[in-house]
Amino acid sequence: MSEYLQIKPFSEIDLNDSFFDGLKIGYTEFSDWYAKKAKQGATAYVLYTGGNLIGFMYLKIEEGTVDDTTPHLPPAKRVKIGTLKVEAHGTRLGERFLKKAIDFALSENADELYLTVFPKHDDLISLIIELGFKDIAEKTTMNGTERVLAKNFTYFPGGTLRQNYPFLQTHGSNKYLLSIYPQWHTKLFPDSILDSESYDLLTDVSHTNSIRKTYVCKMKDVGILKAGDLAIIYRTKDEKGPGHYRSVVTSVCIVEELRSKENFTNLDDFVNYTMPYSVFNREELSGWWKEWSRVFVIKMLYSTAFSKRIIRKTLIEDIGLDSNAYWGFMPVTDEQFLRIMRAGGINERLIINKA
Repeated sequence: MSEYLQIKPFSEIDLNDSFFDGLKIGYTEFSDWYAKKAKQGATAYVLYTGGNLIGFMYLKIEEGTVDDTTPHLPPAKRVKIGTLKVEAHGTRLGERFLKKAIDFALSENADELYLTVFPKHDDLISLIIELGFKDIAEKTTMNGTERVLAKNFTYFPGGTLRQNYPFLQTHGSNKYLLSIYPQWHTKLFPDSILDSESYDLLTDVSHTNSIRKTYVCKMKDVGILKAGDLAIIYRTKDEKGPGHYRSVVTSVCIVEELRSKENFTNLDDFVNYTMPYSVFNREELSGWWKEWSRVFVIKMLYSTAFSKRIIRKTLIEDIGLDSNAYWGFMPVTDEQFLRIMRAGGINERLIINKA
């Protein structure tokens, strides 16, 4: 069985699975809580690989004051990550679940996303702080004292790109169309489903869809990219029809860093930098390093997929993109960018235009 993220009722997830042993030890009331949620029909995001459960996340909408923390949290609409556990090395799987939580909170128009976590889970804490969560309180129960960390959905100037993730800062940033061949697009952006007109951001089926993305190309104009620039992902045509109808923009990313071949001391340096969060394997990367005189590595944050796909025909006729320009890498104006975002149906809370 391939790995895929799905929403399942608690009642269909085996509580006796050894995956839950650590949660039962850490939270004495976990089994009773789980049984109660199962009776209520609650659901959770789960991830299986080879038939084995390796990830579980329960999300809960809360309104009003939170009074079981010190200090209490003031009235607001929040999404609480009630339970989050992943069994994986590195951070990609944790990012996958956190991206889903962020997507869900924004879709619910929440003011804040928060969770409680014991201090011993320092890998998770480091990841969520990197993504803009802050210590706001403590929660003490019979199980011990947990930190309460929250991500407020307001853009704050001076924050890093990751802290402000997934916001798209349009002020002072350049915007580009960045093309990707279908075979790479499917691997790099697997929740950008192309066979239907609309897409449910909360029910996609990918474990590979981490927040961070790494892409490699040799298009010379890519060399002008800088941190904070915005890249609209353009999937070139497949074999199912002409490009006018099968080439589409699918999602938008925030550029974190650009490196060229000259920035690497040797092949190993290039491969070690590029492999994490890349869809390319060592053999492919090594081949390109040897064959291409010009190599660019783009590190990006995957902000969001569009809920509506926009075909090349629409981009030309309605958005005003130049049909005669080179679409491999093409600048778009601020107005064209906003029109694409709106046509793609993204949550407009993500768009920030502040100096």
